[in-house]
Amino acid sequence: MELVRWRPRRYVPAVPYDMDRAFDRLMRSWASPASHPSFDWNPSIDVFESDDEIVVKAEIPGVNAEDVDISIADNHLIIKGEKRQESEAEEQNYCCVERSYGSFMRSFALPSGADVDNIKASSKDGILSILIPKSDDRKSRKIEIEAN
Repeated sequence: MELVRWRPRRYVPAVPYDMDRAFDRLMRSWASPASHPSFDWNPSIDVFESDDEIVVKAEIPGVNAEDVDISIADNHLIIKGEKRQESEAEEQNYCCVERSYGSFMRSFALPSGADVDNIKASSKDGILSILIPKSDDRKSRKIEIEAN
């Protein structure tokens, strides 16, 4: 048998993380998701840009396009929607439910160069894609240096 030196301080940094996880599990078991807004489902989102546009991609599997609302308010892109549970599934006696349901809302500040009048959105295979063109005067461009 190997002897290992005991170092009690080695485990101290993990204690707050473990306590947060334990309280989170406890709260999820007591409170229903509908009664606590912080437990609502939020889709994962990627935002990236090219020279011509800003692209927002959201994972919304199981969400119908009719249940998603995309709007612009105060120079913010707002994505709202709801992932509904199947009606026949509500009558079953589940032992475990890991899929999330409920309403969601995500909001992103748009840069000043966004052309909000020509935004396009599409959905395919559970991925919502939003293309926000950049206005011509705000597109990045290379500036040549004149040598004297």
